[in-house]
Amino acid sequence: MNPDLQKALAIIQRNLKAPKGQQNKFGGYKYRSCEDILEAVKPLLGGCTLTISDSIHQIGDRFYIEAQCTLFGFDGLIQVTAYAREADAKKGMDAAQVTGAASSYARKYALNGMFLIDDTADADSAPPVAAPRSTPPRSTPPPQ
Repeated sequence: MNPDLQKALAIIQRNLKAPKGQQNKFGGYKYRSCEDILEAVKPLLGGCTLTISDSIHQIGDRFYIEAQCTLFGFDGLIQVTAYAREADAKKGMDAAQVTGAASSYARKYALNGMFLIDDTADADSAPPVAAPRSTPPRSTPPPQ
C-alpha cells in the first residue's frame, strides 16, 4: 500500500467531523446519513479522489447490496467494502425504494469503515432514559 496515501487517509480520519445531522422523527434519535459523511469529507480530500459504487448479488433467494468505497491518490488506492441485505418488504416502500435504502445503508457503512466513523450507540442515538430516583417514594408519612 502506498505510504503517502496511507498518511493522507490518516489525516482525513483524524480531522473528519461528521455530526449526526438527521433526526428520526419516529424513534426520536439523531443519526448521520451517507450524504452527511460525504459533505464532511469532501473538504478534507486534498489531492485524493473518493468514489463509491455498489452492485447487487443474489444469494439463495435474498439480494445483497455490496458497496465499495475507494480512495485514490499518490498512484495508489485503498478500498473498503460493506454489505446490506434488502428487506423482503418494507411498509410504505416499493421495490425500488427498498433497494435504494439498502444501497444507502451499505454505502454509509463502507464510508464508516474507510474513515473510522463509529456508529455504535451513544448519548444522542437513542431517546433519553429517565434517571433512577435516589430514594424510593414513601407511601406513608415517616414516624414522628
